[in-house]
Amino acid sequence: MRSFSRDTATALLVAGALFMEILDATVITTALPVIAADFGVPATQLSIGVSAYLVAVTFFIPLSGYVADKFGARNVFMAAIIIFVVASILCGISTNLTSFTLSRIMQGIGGALMVPVGRLVVLRDLPKEKLVKTVAIITWPALSAPILGPVLGGWIATHLSWQWIFFMNVPLGIFALIASAYLLENFTANVGKFDVVGFLLTGIGFASFMAGIELFAGHNTSTLLGSVVTGFGLLLLIAAVFHIRRAKKPLFSFEAMQYRTFRLSMYGGSVVRIALGSAPFLVPLMLQLGMGYSPVEAGTLLLWLFVGNIAIKPATTWIMNTFGFKRVLIANGIMISLGFVALSLITQQTSSVVIAVILFVSGVNRSMHLTLLNTIAFADVPKDKMRDANTLGAILMQMNRGMGITISALMLAIASLMVGNSSSDPSLINFKIAMAMMAVVALLSITDSLMLSKTDGDSVLKKRLKKQVS
Repeated sequence: MRSFSRDTATALLVAGALFMEILDATVITTALPVIAADFGVPATQLSIGVSAYLVAVTFFIPLSGYVADKFGARNVFMAAIIIFVVASILCGISTNLTSFTLSRIMQGIGGALMVPVGRLVVLRDLPKEKLVKTVAIITWPALSAPILGPVLGGWIATHLSWQWIFFMNVPLGIFALIASAYLLENFTANVGKFDVVGFLLTGIGFASFMAGIELFAGHNTSTLLGSVVTGFGLLLLIAAVFHIRRAKKPLFSFEAMQYRTFRLSMYGGSVVRIALGSAPFLVPLMLQLGMGYSPVEAGTLLLWLFVGNIAIKPATTWIMNTFGFKRVLIANGIMISLGFVALSLITQQTSSVVIAVILFVSGVNRSMHLTLLNTIAFADVPKDKMRDANTLGAILMQMNRGMGITISALMLAIASLMVGNSSSDPSLINFKIAMAMMAVVALLSITDSLMLSKTDGDSVLKKRLKKQVS
């Protein structure tokens, strides 16, 4: 059995890789105008750099579990880091949009293999009693990277050069490679013939679905085109489900869905992740377009979400042990919804201090909820089902990330229809309506939490398990 320090170090390594991957999905958003100017193209065309990365990640995630078992988890994880770092260098030295986009696709391939495989390494042989602390470690990048990314990207583009957005991955990647060689075990498993049909159906299906979502989120693309691409992706995904259920050796299986805690964390968890994913998109826009804040001021205020994320971490385990998963998830879901309500009530006269407090409390609830969801998801999954559960969870989380932005953009469009102004030039009332609608979405997530028993997930909570035994 691995020692405590080794488990923790491995979790920190995977958390660092996850941070790199998520950060690179968002860090270039504020730097797009600068990069576009260097390439001599309109800034709107650079959105393909964001989309290409996200689509590539989504396409190759279903492959991660299979290649980890086939070639060894450590080998695949280290190869993924190398691909990611080399692609980062190629992004930094790109001189035109074509080479930049191809480099971002390569980066996405590395990210698609790096993160799920890394998380699989951590979870596969982890004792249940260490799950809470470990998941708390590997969850923080998903909380912090979407918030820090735009702020960091804007700062680097302003004070250094946009190339350093990508070059900073080089020392991080080298350190991760050295740590991987020392910490990770190269376990393999028996795998059958590669499921080509399953890979193509899931890969193209998920990639098309995400591409369609990106088209919906864009302001200069056709709604019809987005609908067609999204619909095509959904049809392929339906076909993939039928194939996976009937195939003798599928790329991955849905067997983990038989466990109630995993199933509910995927269903209700997806809903709340979509709601939470909207905040880093809606809040900065509301502050700038609706309230007249500068980009720097808006970015600084948004950091209070991050402060809230960090502040609650030391108390997370105690809260889980004291109240259990069900009560905390229900209470926290309500608090997340109320956070969106609070944001919908702010006016141009609302002080920045009040907004900072709302964002801080929202960050606390955000951190608590995602840590609980990611922990209870794997609480009852046996080790032999962990690969498939991890792959399925990674796919859904990736989709949730994109859908948070898309649904936010959709809410703004609906708000524009309601108030009769242009969606390309939203006012504060548009954002207030969108926030109110996201509050409803967040509240819907607790329906699954209500179906949990009071003892669900207690197997990974030391104090509550001791009480049951005694």
